[in-house]
Amino acid sequence: MKPLARVALPLALALGLSACATPFKADVSRFAVPLPAPQGQTFAVVPEDPKLAGGLEFATYANAVAAEMQQLGYTRAASPETADMLVRFDYDVDNGRERVRSTPGVGGAFSPWGRWGGWGGGFGAWGYGFNDPFFGGPDVRSYTVYTSEVDLKIDRRADGQRLFEGKAEAVSRSNRLPRLVPNLVDALFTDFPGNSGETVRITIRDDGENTVRPTD
Repeated sequence: MKPLARVALPLALALGLSACATPFKADVSRFAVPLPAPQGQTFAVVPEDPKLAGGLEFATYANAVAAEMQQLGYTRAASPETADMLVRFDYDVDNGRERVRSTPGVGGAFSPWGRWGGWGGGFGAWGYGFNDPFFGGPDVRSYTVYTSEVDLKIDRRADGQRLFEGKAEAVSRSNRLPRLVPNLVDALFTDFPGNSGETVRITIRDDGENTVRPTD
């Protein structure tokens, strides 16, 4: 048993690392008018839901949004009252829904006892082929998937004109916002501001090489 354990453990670790490296995919929709040039323009990230104001969780996600805005060349204002633009931000994950996946059983591969998989003759011909009771039928498993979303709006503070609206949405088996929100923000700002009115599928990879393609 020890040699088997030594082989099984590295295999399990490899599979675990492979699962962790699965790319994060999000559908991103964006609408925009020409944004002001970054030079001299300031912004502040504020919650769309006033109840989130002052919360540590919101502040963490707001910092992720602010970092993206700063990479574009905009400057973070000391307060919303002094900002040229207000970046309104919200996030959410639903309660999940069940999905069922079925894979063929072992007995569905082939039968060495002939085309129909039985012991011929007058013995009742029990089957060793498809859906054989001794070798298992289809493997049916259920699991929960969650839909997470971030919404972002940019308004010009002086007159309230809407400059940008964007939404990133993902379906995954995780409902952990601290993992989901940074990925969704990353997706929303990939190829920012994008083409107004277009929805694209954005894949976030660990190596930073994000990809953008039209949705099906």
